[in-house]
Amino acid sequence: MLDSSRLDALADEIEKAGAYAREMQKKIHRSFKSDGSVLTEADTEISHRIINVIHTLFPEAAVISEEEDTENINDPEWIFILDPIDGTDVYSQGLPSFAVSLGILNSKREPVGAYIAAPRFGIGREDMFIRLDPGKKALLNGTEIVLDGNKDIITEITMGSKGAKELDFSHFNGKVRVFGSTIIHILSPAVFSSIEGTVVQKCYAWDIAASHAVIRSLGMDLEDERGEIFTYSDDFIFKKQRLESVLYGGTKTGRETLRNTLPPLN
Repeated sequence: MLDSSRLDALADEIEKAGAYAREMQKKIHRSFKSDGSVLTEADTEISHRIINVIHTLFPEAAVISEEEDTENINDPEWIFILDPIDGTDVYSQGLPSFAVSLGILNSKREPVGAYIAAPRFGIGREDMFIRLDPGKKALLNGTEIVLDGNKDIITEITMGSKGAKELDFSHFNGKVRVFGSTIIHILSPAVFSSIEGTVVQKCYAWDIAASHAVIRSLGMDLEDERGEIFTYSDDFIFKKQRLESVLYGGTKTGRETLRNTLPPLN
């Protein structure tokens, strides 16, 4: 098991990384990776820091990071999946909706833990920190998360900015919020009373693992366009393959509504 003292130290490092990202935001310079996505100095620095911390605290675990490749042990008991800054594009433009995100998968490849620092995207305060130790309750700034509102009735959702050209909106009558961070999008039904669901397009493991763990701990989940609960393959995790299908997040009833009202165009 992952003992609480090591998890305390890890949570502290993720919060520090969020504070570092906030401090660096006004100083960063945008660059671009080969796929055209945005990269900043903060992404690479946070990746180095957190990977080193995980290797020190949890030598028995595998680590996957968006920004660098790591050597991993075979068949690990725990897999840590890191997005140093989810929402790098909006982060690099000075917007507040970004997050340092670390998800934990167990040996069955189930998302069971999460540490998410959104240092400029709070609820009634400047920052938001989510902590979900494996086997424990999800906490928002130290307080247990309790779902607020009827999440079965879809009136407001989150999704990525390309949803308008990839999904059929002809039967959808609700509101759509776009924050620029997939981690925050998936997390939103858990922390915002007026948001009931989310739609995710073309994602990687680091885009979803942490928030997926949080919503699963609250009785929600992610499923694909066929209605099948999403599972993590080794290719998706270790080979960093992109998932091309659409994922729908929320309660079972909410996910069914989203599949029926927001199908892919192709």
